[in-house]
Parts: sequence; structure tokens; C-alpha cells
Amino acid sequence: MAAEFHDILGYEVIGTLGFGARSTIYAVRDNKDGQTYAMKRVVKTSPSDERYLDQAISEHEVASQFDNELLRRSIKLFKQRQVIRVSEVYVLMELVDGVTLEQHQPKSMAAMIKVCRQVAQGMAVMHKKGYIHADMKPNNVMVTAKNKVKIIDFGQSCKAGTVKERIQGTPDYIAPEQVKRRPITVETDVFNLGATMYWLLTNTHVPTLIPKGKAGVTLRTETRTPTPIELNEQVPPALSSLVMDCIEKEPIQRPRTMEEVVDRLEIAGAQVARRETGDDDVKVSRRQVG
Repeated sequence: MAAEFHDILGYEVIGTLGFGARSTIYAVRDNKDGQTYAMKRVVKTSPSDERYLDQAISEHEVASQFDNELLRRSIKLFKQRQVIRVSEVYVLMELVDGVTLEQHQPKSMAAMIKVCRQVAQGMAVMHKKGYIHADMKPNNVMVTAKNKVKIIDFGQSCKAGTVKERIQGTPDYIAPEQVKRRPITVETDVFNLGATMYWLLTNTHVPTLIPKGKAGVTLRTETRTPTPIELNEQVPPALSSLVMDCIEKEPIQRPRTMEEVVDRLEIAGAQVARRETGDDDVKVSRRQVG
């Protein structure tokens, strides 16, 4: 799609990357040094849109604190005003050359584990800084052609222990404490990542308190959630067990740190490696994706 503008704040618009709530993301080039970036433009069209501006500003404030190859960098924030009120916000960000996990899943179990291990490592960096991503899902993980990960979209990120004024999260990946408006913690990210891994392994979503497409809060009352290995026999036992631990309803029953998740993913990776070199010659791909 053609870009809406030819130039934004001294940056040449070279393409449109995507759209969000009251926002458009462009690929831009700095007219001074020729470097390319992503530029998010958020526009306030009514008083109720104020929260989208606030979210963009908050995203920059969080993401600008990180300098890690696994986390998308936010470089500069611009505000435009009408009279005295901010009417538009522009966020200059690192341009990531890749596709999301939602668009393209890993082609093998080993590749999937490698990607998820990088995601856990990236979120561990956030946690050490005192922040929670709070919206981990396949669409917020970009993967390059070399299977390098970049975590994106810090619009719902917050300080550990935050109690949000309203329910925030993505229905198919949201943790129970997010729905019940309890403190957002490291274990919240663990659940979100566990729900993401469950989908990658089974092509189905973990039942949550607000399943996508259902209005209001629907408490989960159905029988137990099938384990990944029950739905996909190619899943190594260590990985199936990890995912089920990550999606426990009570935060205290989940892995307490992302470092623990990383360690257990490495154990699962070792099981896959042994299987690949074993006598049974079992294929490890979840399905013919790619």
C-alpha cells in the first residue's frame, strides 16, 4: 500500500509496514544519514483516543531503556500539539527485517525451541530491569531469515507488580491475573509465553478466561486442558511438561523466572537432539508449516 506521506519530521517515508489502533507504522529513511527506521504514527481523533497516545508514549519510555539485540529499540519520541494538547505522537524505532511467529512458524521442533529460548532470554532482560512485557504472543515476536528473534510491541508493558485500571492483554494468551486485575508479575509473562508455545506446538489455543470472540469474562470451567504431547506426539516430554507448568492458573505454580524457562527449554532441546540421532528416526516437526 502506498504511504500516506512523503516525509515525516525530516524522515523520508519509503513504505507502509502495518496498522494498529489509531496508528500506522511506516518504514522511513533519515534524510541526513540515510539510515532506515520504523516510525509509528498515532493520531487522536476524539477524546477517547487519549489512551492510544498514552500507550505510545509509555511504549517508548519502556523500550528506550533497553539495549539488547533481542528487544526492539525505541529511539526517539515526537509530539505534535494542537493549541496546548498533544494530537499526534510519532515513535522512531528500530526497523526489523523479519516476519512474526504468527505469520510463519518454525519448520522443526528444534527451531521452535531455539526461537522460544531466545524469547525467554529477551524477557529475562526486561525482568532484570523491573519490567513485564504483559502481551507476549506470536504476533509480538519477529524472526529473521537466520532465526534470530526480536521482541516487539511494549505498549502494554509495565513495572513488575503493577495493577492495571482495566483488563489488558490478548484473549487467546491472557493470564488469569490479567483478567482479574491482579498484580502483573514475571509469572504473567511466563503464562503468556506458555500459551504462545502451546499454540506453536498444537495449532490450538489454551482456554483462557476471555476466549477470543466471547464478550465479558467467562470463567474457565471445562475439564483439564490437553497436554501438548497428547495433541502432538512429536512434542518431547520435557517441553510438554514445561508448557503445562507455564499455563498453570495460579502464578505461584508456574516457573518463577525466565532463566528457569530457558534451562528447561535447553533440556527439551537435548531430548529433540537425541531423538534426531536415535534409532527411531522420529520426525520432529509439528506439522508441515513454513
